[in-house]
Amino acid sequence: MLKTILVSGCTKGIGLSIVKKFASHGFNVAGCARNSKELSALLNELSTTYLTQKFFFRVCDVAEKELLKIFASEVIREFGTIEVLVNNAGEFIPGTIENEAEGVFEKLMQVNVSSTYHLTRAVLPVMQKNKKGHIFNICSTASITPYTNGGSYCISKYAMMGLNQVLREELKNKNIKVTALLPGATLTNSWAGTSLPEDRFIPADDIAKLVWAAFDLSDSSNVEEILIRPTEGDI
Repeated sequence: MLKTILVSGCTKGIGLSIVKKFASHGFNVAGCARNSKELSALLNELSTTYLTQKFFFRVCDVAEKELLKIFASEVIREFGTIEVLVNNAGEFIPGTIENEAEGVFEKLMQVNVSSTYHLTRAVLPVMQKNKKGHIFNICSTASITPYTNGGSYCISKYAMMGLNQVLREELKNKNIKVTALLPGATLTNSWAGTSLPEDRFIPADDIAKLVWAAFDLSDSSNVEEILIRPTEGDI
């Protein structure tokens, strides 16, 4: 029986690279994003490349708790189980606590933290039933290092790291692994239009390789945190 991975924010950047990496290793894939055309294109690409696997994608704004819960229930109904969950969906809006627009804090907390909380809660019962699973939370170097113009984004990523640590403590005796990924500047749409050369960024595929490596270990080992930065350091 094929294993299933669920990835939020699956059509771009890190999420897309993780989807392709696990699909190449024979996984069924479920995912959500906000752009229906990008989801359709991804479904077409994967279903024509991997003929023995199943793929399930839905449009879902992860800031909408009830929609996220419906999506998770659909995935479980479709596949019966989920072995790997990747909480990847996130958003970056630059600013400072003093001057960022009203509502930015609430929006980023919903997208970057609440979505992880609610999607994890929706998936945990099936992992606990099977007494096996692996949850990856895509945090950031902003989860441990505050920076100017990070504002509510930094706050939300610190909160996501805290959520990850609590989850790890709660699940360590239930054979469900929890791993935090803390990437530095990664070449994704967040950096579109930059004048910096590509080699100043982490390729998204490198993040996917690390996720796979952390997953592909014995049941006796849990990689708790992976910190990765560009070779020349933070931008």
